[in-house]
Amino acid sequence: MVEIKTPEQIATMRAAGLVVAEMHRACAAAAVPGATTKDLDEVAAKVLSDHGATPNFLGYGGFPGNICTSVNDVVVHGIPDRETVLREGDLLSVDAGAIIDGWHGDAALTILVGEQHAPESVELSKVTEASLWAGIAAMRKGNRLLDISRAIEGYLRRQRRLDGGKYGIVEDYGGHGIGSEMHMDPHLLNYVDRRRLVGRHNPKLVPGMCLAIEPMVSLGTAKTHVLDDEWTVKTDDGSLAAHWEHSVALTEDGPLVLTAPDGGRARLAELGVSAAPDPLA
Repeated sequence: MVEIKTPEQIATMRAAGLVVAEMHRACAAAAVPGATTKDLDEVAAKVLSDHGATPNFLGYGGFPGNICTSVNDVVVHGIPDRETVLREGDLLSVDAGAIIDGWHGDAALTILVGEQHAPESVELSKVTEASLWAGIAAMRKGNRLLDISRAIEGYLRRQRRLDGGKYGIVEDYGGHGIGSEMHMDPHLLNYVDRRRLVGRHNPKLVPGMCLAIEPMVSLGTAKTHVLDDEWTVKTDDGSLAAHWEHSVALTEDGPLVLTAPDGGRARLAELGVSAAPDPLA
């Protein structure tokens, strides 16, 4: 069953989402050449502590970090450690989460480390983020879950890499419901699977639904594999990958991007969509 939240519960999720936004801001500032991914984990832990929030990644299924730090060909679930030192030009995704009063926030961003970046890395991150906002804009009352998938896939299929090739839409991972748990029904693919057009796989979008929308895109293959640590997910062909994510609540007044500082107002306005009022404003 899909959990439907009350306005009060959404307000608490907004509080958790703002902590996640601050985790991202602090980690982006600290992600400089020479820093380790463990350094970033410690930065995130301090933000959580300063805001009285609980990490939802640490200990989840045995995961050992407060955040996931995924560098270059790592798509998701990279484990922070002292050995991974960031270098000029690296592509780093930071996936972060927080819990406030039992309600969860979850979001990811891709960071271009240093000052010198390969043009294809810049474009990959830009395209992946834009596909996320295309999906968020489709989170409207009366639409169905696969309308979000269709919006993400449609945007990505219309793009071409700088060398003219196609982007890889990672197949084995996607978004999810979020609320009183970090991962809940429904599972949200970043492409349309025609086997999931009906039934519980494609529910109607109604006010009170909250989703973590998270496209993962590579410069090559859509195929991935998991390393022996049973967490780290890499592209099969070693191509770079980007990951962007926001937690979004559907309200009677439209979507509210819980993990964006402005609630998503500016980016949604560019797409002709009005963000819902911020309950904490």
